[in-house]
Amino acid sequence: MVYATAAIAFLSFVVWAHHMFTVGMPIAGELYFMYATMLIAVPTGVKVFNWITTMYRGSLTYETPMLFSIAFVILFTFGGFTGMMLSIAAADMQYHDTYFVVAHFHYVMVAGAVFSGTAAVYYWLPKWCGKMYNETMGKVQFWIAFIGFNITFMPQHFLGLAGMPRRYADYGLQFADWNMVSSIGAFMYGGAQILFLFNVIRTIGWGEPTKDPKVWEGAEGLEWTLPTPAPYHTFAKPPKIK
Repeated sequence: MVYATAAIAFLSFVVWAHHMFTVGMPIAGELYFMYATMLIAVPTGVKVFNWITTMYRGSLTYETPMLFSIAFVILFTFGGFTGMMLSIAAADMQYHDTYFVVAHFHYVMVAGAVFSGTAAVYYWLPKWCGKMYNETMGKVQFWIAFIGFNITFMPQHFLGLAGMPRRYADYGLQFADWNMVSSIGAFMYGGAQILFLFNVIRTIGWGEPTKDPKVWEGAEGLEWTLPTPAPYHTFAKPPKIK
């Protein structure tokens, strides 16, 4: 897992021109950047299979943090597949600078940052403030966010393949229907974030105090050895790590 992360970090420095397949670079340059970009799929696949096998045959419980974590793996992987499509220099001539790129980018970055970050907030919020969030509200927010996200960005693949450019303030009428669907999904996803913020504020101000300092079954990190909420000063001396 560490080597895979390091490989992704290294390869990320040498694939920058995969954004520039249409500028007229030499064939040798296109081939290099195409194969280098495809190569990132190998360590990325290592990470995805590591996440999946970590869950395989485990005694999973589907609280809100776990739902967001699973959704992250699904959406991030889907974004990786469309990234492989974009890495093909010949095909990128059609995909380049269209809504297909917008959809790919958001499936990778929103799923990679926002969904995983939301999972982390729900997981550690009880430790931060010593109060438990509303689980029902959290699950409702997850499903609205997951469905709204896909309604927003899935149609943008179709728009891009149909030729709609990105960064345009106006567009042809032939793109109006899918844009309307995407807009509906965007309002759903935005509403989910408002619900998320409300749940966090409600937890901090009026949440039910946690009964168990660990909160989660099987929580083994060093932070769970501290009282809940965590004190301003944690360890007077370095803890023993087994």
